[in-house]
Amino acid sequence: MAGQKRVLLLCGDYVEDYEVMVPFQALLAYGLSVDAVCPGKKAGDICRTSIHDLLGHQTYSESRGHNFALNATFNEIDATKYDGLVIPGGRAPEYLAVDDSVVALVKKFEDFRKPIASICHGQLILAAADVVKGRKCTAYPSLKPALVAAGAHWVEPDTLAYCTSDGNLITGATYYGHPEFIRLFINALGAKISGSGKRILFLCGDYMEDYEVMVPFQSLQALDCHVDAVCPGKKAGETCPTAVHDFEGDQTYSEKPGHNFTLNADFESVNPSSYDGLVIPGGRAPEYLALNDKVIQVVKEFMASNKPVASICHGQQILSAANVLKGKKCTAYPAVKLNVVLAGATWLEPEPIHRCFTDGNLVTGAAWPGHPEFVAQFMVLLGLSVSF
Repeated sequence: MAGQKRVLLLCGDYVEDYEVMVPFQALLAYGLSVDAVCPGKKAGDICRTSIHDLLGHQTYSESRGHNFALNATFNEIDATKYDGLVIPGGRAPEYLAVDDSVVALVKKFEDFRKPIASICHGQLILAAADVVKGRKCTAYPSLKPALVAAGAHWVEPDTLAYCTSDGNLITGATYYGHPEFIRLFINALGAKISGSGKRILFLCGDYMEDYEVMVPFQSLQALDCHVDAVCPGKKAGETCPTAVHDFEGDQTYSEKPGHNFTLNADFESVNPSSYDGLVIPGGRAPEYLALNDKVIQVVKEFMASNKPVASICHGQQILSAANVLKGKKCTAYPAVKLNVVLAGATWLEPEPIHRCFTDGNLVTGAAWPGHPEFVAQFMVLLGLSVSF
């Protein structure tokens, strides 16, 4: 793409799960080119991620997340070829901040005054690179002493969704702030957002896939859409546990506990006519959501009114149960093929697994690696676009 913006994503082992994947896939969905690199690793290698969550203890918990695949080689990076830099948090910044090659790379972005967006513990790297001196900066609260010692003007995050900017520097406290964090970053790159303000409903449930709810949820919020996440039997403020599905050499995907995803609306008060589109994440939740009469009715109303509907992975189990796939072309996670075919749809093979398809008002995808296509195709149906 002529003139396509290029972004570098600085990764490391035990980078926070959401803080690496959400910006990575959101920016790709908006049409940017994103290279994810890690010192000592090559394109195709993986970084293990960590899941940090607040579970009522004095600090956050940590558990194993997804395996994040790098798509570029650190030693081949030329900072002059990129328009901006993103630094996720997690535990990776603790050791990346003492890596001379990382510090030198970040200094180059600062010397060129290119946008730098860093979140949570990523600001340790900024401090090591002497980027924060004299600059307004926020971060996960425990980083305050290090940032103050590095000469930053510390800005206390009043919530963990807080973000701030100072010149070319954008900092955020945690992944809760991704919508503003990503929006500030793309604005710094010259983004023009058209069609914002859409109202979108997410049908959630316990053990939906971790990425398949949060990536599209925050990607759409970052474009100034109003996004409501609901779950049968739960209210705004309650949580759904998520599942991390990944491929680790077994005959099927592995499952590990994910983040606890916070709902922000009540299922019982949902009125489909007040929304412009519907998203159905995958994971294990669709198995039981497909048995809920009101869930089925909501899906039927969206499809009958020809509003944009986007469903991924096992989410198509709900579409099948709602009997809305007859005559449609549809893909899904391959193990869901039987449900799709029995519902009267024409099966589209997801080859490769990131392939997504649009048929009329319906976008379907096979798994979370397809989020960039999935979100981008849904945006087209919504009349939502990002240009640079």
